[in-house]
Amino acid sequence: MKQDEKKQLSQDKILNAAIVEFGTKSYENASLNNICSDNKISKGLIYHYFKNKDELYLCCVKICFDELTRFLDSEKYVFTDFQKDINHYLALRYRFFHENPNYSNIFFNTVLQPPVHLKNQIKELRKDFDAQGIHYYKSALKNIVLREDITEEEAIEYFFIFQEMFNGYFQSKAYENSDFNTLIEAHEMKLSKILNIMLYGIAKERKE
Repeated sequence: MKQDEKKQLSQDKILNAAIVEFGTKSYENASLNNICSDNKISKGLIYHYFKNKDELYLCCVKICFDELTRFLDSEKYVFTDFQKDINHYLALRYRFFHENPNYSNIFFNTVLQPPVHLKNQIKELRKDFDAQGIHYYKSALKNIVLREDITEEEAIEYFFIFQEMFNGYFQSKAYENSDFNTLIEAHEMKLSKILNIMLYGIAKERKE
């Protein structure tokens, strides 16, 4: 076996083991010791390829976001109705997370319980995913008529404001609630509704 192939196999073994570790535990509870003992990997081998726990974790986060972005890109969208388009997008996300539970845990931990000292690095790693979301949102917006005093740029800005507020609410819940899987389900269920409220409000139009 060539040296490059051996190196790639070693790195893949470490990353696959790390994805399981970070995919079943929070960043704080995951450890290199578990990765080593559960997978018969020496700590020296890990440190040969990765500087520390942070670097290994960020590699797993990158893989997670790259795989999710690639999966969503593989679907061909026909934008016809905003609410249906959003629901379709969220259904695809749900399918990906259902089929890849380890990625699900890594994704939502970075969104709801990100290690404070790694927030900037995580933000950089998810740039393609965020750009994809903006493209999807802009395409869906073409199927609604914006108010005359709201530009497309403002609509996108409000989308991010609502998203930050929404995730901020669930971040506080994440630290209060030990049932993280239930919290994830609630997050995804309410996301569609909050987007609908953002667009159409909560008040029923009164008839004169």
